[in-house]
Amino acid sequence: MDSLRIYNSLARDKQPFVSLTPGEVRMYVCGMTVYDYCHVGHARVMVVFDMVQRWLRTIGYRVTYVRNITDIDDKIIKRASENGETIGALTERFIRYMHEDADALGVQRPDHEPRATRFVPQMLDMIGRLERNGYAYQADDGDVNYAVRKFVGYGKLSGKSLEDLRAGERVAANEAKRDPLDFVLWKRAKPQEPDESKWASPWGAGRPGWHIECSAMSCQLLGEHFDIHGGGADLQFPHHENEIAQSEGASGKPFVNYWMHNGFVRVDNEKMSKSLGNFFTIREVLEKFDAEVVRFFILRTHYRSPLNYSDAHLEDARGALTRLYTALKDVAPDAAPLDWEEDHAQRFRAAMNDDFNTALAVSVLFELVNTINKTQSAELARQLKGLAATLGLLGREPQVFLQGMPRAGSDASAQASANAGIEARIAARAAAKQAKNFAEADRIRAELLAEGIVLEDRPGGLTEWRRG
Repeated sequence: MDSLRIYNSLARDKQPFVSLTPGEVRMYVCGMTVYDYCHVGHARVMVVFDMVQRWLRTIGYRVTYVRNITDIDDKIIKRASENGETIGALTERFIRYMHEDADALGVQRPDHEPRATRFVPQMLDMIGRLERNGYAYQADDGDVNYAVRKFVGYGKLSGKSLEDLRAGERVAANEAKRDPLDFVLWKRAKPQEPDESKWASPWGAGRPGWHIECSAMSCQLLGEHFDIHGGGADLQFPHHENEIAQSEGASGKPFVNYWMHNGFVRVDNEKMSKSLGNFFTIREVLEKFDAEVVRFFILRTHYRSPLNYSDAHLEDARGALTRLYTALKDVAPDAAPLDWEEDHAQRFRAAMNDDFNTALAVSVLFELVNTINKTQSAELARQLKGLAATLGLLGREPQVFLQGMPRAGSDASAQASANAGIEARIAARAAAKQAKNFAEADRIRAELLAEGIVLEDRPGGLTEWRRG
């Protein structure tokens, strides 16, 4: 535990990790706003912090991992209205889709997955404390706003000074605010909005602002001062900056010790985003690529680096993951437990303890593959499988991956039928060889190869196959 170092966005430096309670870690990650399908940017957040919580548990911490769901928001209200359905029906459907996508990617469920609509009393309590502490005021339009200039430390996470922040740069113009930089804590309900988007409050019927949701949920479930807060780099300002102002303004305590932010997903050197129209949903990607390939593609890049998305990069990831699985197919791991004293394991551990450097850790896996291929060592095959498991990789039987068997949610019957057809042609090839009709045997092999099916003849007349 003592050797783990984390890049802390708040300190702008890599720091030794020291948890508030020895042996325990409390971690909060900003989750999805559920009005549409999750895209590859969401996949990166889910996979990255799944990796983080897995590694923290691997090195002995007891982890409480919270990832929230925003199920009330302007976009949600608008989408439900456009669809002619209730907010609850819309959000339940997209929560289900989110879980299906996360499960396919091997993302373990967080310990707590709070929904904003179920924590409104805690939000109201925090807004009340902010008002009593002089940080919140009700404007003429009925909204309750946070007075940014009252909080002395505003800008400490993002590095932005109040002088640098101009009205309209990040905040919609609103003449009712005392200062253009102030942000909303409680939105006064509009007459045309559905009743299910309104809650009673001391400031009139309305709903919470986005920023207060995360402050209230994290403090309720993890305490007013906890270890790690994570999310995408796009949330550092203003969302996480505002969380700090709210939480510390309400409690008078430090909010979070370590802030972690994963890098953007980029397409053609531009940030992937819905506003640019260059985003891909997880479901679209999984129609073309195995979900473990997508997970591997995300993890082989350091979490803070930009992730360049393209089919070519995913094809390369598929080939690389195939190498790992092929090594386990050729050399079965022994049944002994993972040996952390072994050289590869020590270097893997050092990489992961250096700010979760999965890029370097994955390179150690490929060093293992090279040695396994040379030595046929069952002990090293066990090390490969065990180390990869800490990243949520190589969990299937090698032949299942290599033959392209589907993950949960895909059409298993169609895939099984296709595989049966391949097996039938392999049997026909074997019969042709037995009859010394080598031209026919070669024709079948070439036909399968053209379809991406690679045959490997083994001693004793056995033929194995995989998708190339």
